[in-house]
Amino acid sequence: MSIGTSVQGRAIDVVHRVDISGAQLAIDDPNRVVVLVVGVIHGDEQAGLKVIEELRAMLPSEIPANVDLWLLPTINPDGVAPNQRHNANQVDLNRNFPYKWGMIAEPGNWEYSGPSAASEPETQAMVDFVTYLRPDMTVWFHQEEFSIAPSTGSDGPLRREYARLTGLPLKGVPGGTYTGVAATWQRKTFTDDTAFIVELGPTLAQGEALTHAHAILSIVPLLP
Repeated sequence: MSIGTSVQGRAIDVVHRVDISGAQLAIDDPNRVVVLVVGVIHGDEQAGLKVIEELRAMLPSEIPANVDLWLLPTINPDGVAPNQRHNANQVDLNRNFPYKWGMIAEPGNWEYSGPSAASEPETQAMVDFVTYLRPDMTVWFHQEEFSIAPSTGSDGPLRREYARLTGLPLKGVPGGTYTGVAATWQRKTFTDDTAFIVELGPTLAQGEALTHAHAILSIVPLLP
């Protein structure tokens, strides 16, 4: 299904994994855990697509019965097509979300935040979708820092376990101006949600994407 379109009219598609019979968990099922995985927000950071592919390829028996799994390959199809960071308006979508948005730089700069908060159709589509879906956990993939930021909050044990399972160091991402960030917007807007960034390395080694796919599902029981 499509949750919206990009500046250039490309569909922003999401895949809903259901079991082999096509049955879905009831929306009011108290055991239902909604997990959303976003493969790409910066168009030149595409390794997360491999993790999405592994999750799509999993057998129904490999996905916990209580997990309602949604896979969004990219919110930035116009950036993925030419392998560029920004969307077609030269906006860094990860500086465009409406939490503590601030004007950063100008078109052409790697962190250009756009003319206003949530100015971009891709951002608007994602805001609407997350507001509708209200995931219990969202994983946003980036590159190339090869790390996951630690947390002193209730999701700290979950992040530590993800780091242990994948071999990622627990450390913050240096540099940059971090306003209008997607995962931060999600956490601050929906305080019951768990949303965090995984920084993959420059490339993925053999089997690494599958390791991350399994790690995502393995940490679900640790959700606060």
